Amino acid sequence: MTNQNPVFIPGPTNIPEVLRKAVDMPTIDHRSPVFGEILHPALEGVKKVLKTVKGQIFVFPSTGTGGWETAISNTLSPGDKVLATRNGMFSHRWIDMCQRHGLDVQVVTQEWGGGVPADKFEEILTADKEHRIKVVLATHNETATGVKSDIAAVRRALDAAGHPAMLFVDGVSSIGSMDFRMDEWGVDIAVTGSQKGFMLPPGLAIVGVSPKAMEATETAKLPRTFFDIRDMAKGYANNGYPYTPPVGLLNGLNLSTRMLLDEGLENVFARHHRIAEGVRQAIAAWGMQLCALRPELYSDSVSAIRVPEGFDANLVVSHALEAYGIAFGTGLGDVAGKVFRIGHLGSLTDVMALSGIATAEMVMADLGLPVALGSGVAAAQEHYRQSAAALKKAA
Repeated sequence: MTNQNPVFIPGPTNIPEVLRKAVDMPTIDHRSPVFGEILHPALEGVKKVLKTVKGQIFVFPSTGTGGWETAISNTLSPGDKVLATRNGMFSHRWIDMCQRHGLDVQVVTQEWGGGVPADKFEEILTADKEHRIKVVLATHNETATGVKSDIAAVRRALDAAGHPAMLFVDGVSSIGSMDFRMDEWGVDIAVTGSQKGFMLPPGLAIVGVSPKAMEATETAKLPRTFFDIRDMAKGYANNGYPYTPPVGLLNGLNLSTRMLLDEGLENVFARHHRIAEGVRQAIAAWGMQLCALRPELYSDSVSAIRVPEGFDANLVVSHALEAYGIAFGTGLGDVAGKVFRIGHLGSLTDVMALSGIATAEMVMADLGLPVALGSGVAAAQEHYRQSAAALKKAA
């Protein structure tokens, strides 16, 4: 694979050159005031991307998985009850982590391709008269299936049930690419990572914590050391970390948030939607369907594409890499071999997306799938042309 080609996996995403250079910096004394000049603007930038005023931001040397562990270990005790839905590989993995931590997880199983069932959650929460459920878990964007769930609806379910449970949201493949409203949606802990919408290398678990969740840290009994947000908060107060921080990545995060905010968050979200819709137009022109079951579930950061019955979707991914040096995403878990994924998030343009669509067509034609060369490209081109004209007219 050549590193001159963009990647079309749903993370890690393409890194803008300016961010690569920001991460590549000389060593500084991370216990000096200079580090604070990197750290605090980065934290403030993340708050704005999460659309929170009340929340506190904690950034750990880790990934989104570490963010999940931060969320549960800082707020829960052994045996606490958690409500979650399993509708993809990443919701499954968060459930598995809770179970390994000795939590009592009530799982609502959904078809992979469906979203978080807010109506079912409301029924369960209403029936929980003793308020044994301490946390509701929701995956905003299920990366394995390209499904976006309605987090505002989950909050409405909690409120309608009059239930005090906290709401924890996995926004790893949505935050920084799709609209996320931590305060408005009443999210108590939001989890994301550096390698998706923030356009950085992997290595940062980014966690937004509400005042309610901060209060829960004082009574939580699950063990935590590396991921203890109380220790991290003390470090922040002294312009430092409780251990050695990833200075270069934090410097990149500082610049990344500025880039997103300078573009304008609504413009960032509109760009992702425009590019994603072009990909979806291409998929329709190929005569194929998404894994996501309904249009309101379609993700603007990744599309999982169902291949014909009996065909191994992994062949698309392997052949793309071997023949053309392009990376697409494989299917995971229940949809392994049934879908391949096109990631369209982070540092991406209409023109870059067209190169991915064209390559996917060549790969499928090589493998004998009934896809006409140019069909998806033409459909996406028409969408991007119309979108560009509309943007020019609006300006």
